[in-house]
Amino acid sequence: METYEELEKIKEEIFKKIAEYYEVKKGEKGESVPSSYRISYAKAIFDEKEVISITDSILKEWLGLGPKAREFTKMFSEYLGVSKTVLVNSGSSANLLALTALKSNKIKKPLNNGEEVITPAVTFPTVVNPIIQNDLIPVIVDANIETYNIDIERLKEAITPKTRAIMLPHMLGNSNDMDAIIDIAEDHKLYLIEDNCDALGSEFDGKKTGSFGILSTCSFYPAHHITMGEGGSISIIADDANLYRVIISLRDWGRDCWCESDEKSPTGACDRRFEWEIGGTKYDHRYIYSHIGYNLKPIEIQAAMGVEQLKKIGDFNQKRRDNFQYLYNNLRKYVEYISFIKKPKKANPAWFAFPIMVNEKAPFSRYEITKYLEDKGIQTRLLFAGEITKQPAYKSIQFKSSGSLENSEKVMKNSFFIGIHPGLNELQLKYIVKIFDSFMEGFR
Repeated sequence: METYEELEKIKEEIFKKIAEYYEVKKGEKGESVPSSYRISYAKAIFDEKEVISITDSILKEWLGLGPKAREFTKMFSEYLGVSKTVLVNSGSSANLLALTALKSNKIKKPLNNGEEVITPAVTFPTVVNPIIQNDLIPVIVDANIETYNIDIERLKEAITPKTRAIMLPHMLGNSNDMDAIIDIAEDHKLYLIEDNCDALGSEFDGKKTGSFGILSTCSFYPAHHITMGEGGSISIIADDANLYRVIISLRDWGRDCWCESDEKSPTGACDRRFEWEIGGTKYDHRYIYSHIGYNLKPIEIQAAMGVEQLKKIGDFNQKRRDNFQYLYNNLRKYVEYISFIKKPKKANPAWFAFPIMVNEKAPFSRYEITKYLEDKGIQTRLLFAGEITKQPAYKSIQFKSSGSLENSEKVMKNSFFIGIHPGLNELQLKYIVKIFDSFMEGFR
């Protein structure tokens, strides 16, 4: 008992020192923009709460997924309003698992090789890649030039008898028109997978994105709305224990067992762990494999960080919305030269970034304005892969496109984005506007 009490006392001292460290760190943050400073497009925001949570997990010697993972997935499911959530090691892995799970012969009406999955042309590679990796055919649809999301009319035109699913990212946090999307999916009996990696906390008609389809995915990369350093999740929208178990199996080497890593019962959650059979031989269920699976698990300290991050999501997203609105209010005077993203009427985006489109008739190019911003210390990024079929990796890939992709090509040629992350302060936002003003002066 004395040893335990001594260890607890030491642990409390460690936590106190961590808190003191961050108190000093907060005090050293200045309200200036030095000439060498770079205003990043994204930044992970965390403090002593996350570090203490991580340290506590390590000191308790939890390395593989355990109680913090359970706590996070319960919190996350409640936040989105979904049935269950499975933690994985990245949003890209989540997308891979989503498509692979829907091909499992353990679900009703699985996807089959050669069937079609519709997805937008303006996208990130690992939205499209799982379609290809699962021997399905990506059907690439043009973007709406105002929202950067999939063009609804083109989506309708893309549907054929071989269409089985829609892989739908909410671009930069801007919700798709989910009334139209759901109507299309239901009318044609299509699986809807939402890539919610850029949109955690966004809403459509008061409902969270990531809660509309059969599955949704999320990323916890440092640039996103909350972070675990790396990490991702896949959420099962409705109560479907079978689909949940398929996803667990695929994540965990293809193992058939769905027990948590800290399952207390020696006979497992199924209560018959040692009664399963392979070819008439009794075999421990933990070593029976029903899928060709992967190892896509994160670790417990990531979940420990995620628990504390998720508690801050409301404040984080309000700051993102405020920062977006500040930049829009101060840059819209340049609408003659640059255009801004528009949201659907019922959408309330939790913006990932602030996208800008250089107008075709502007007296400067995207290259010129982004180089100027970068030279002045403001990071810029292009809109991910742009029009995905233009990328070298897809030159030999079998895909279909529905109609022209002219809007997506314009996005690829003329758009970029800058940051609106919660770490930006008022002076930094004013500096961004000042630099835009300085650039535009030469053209007015």
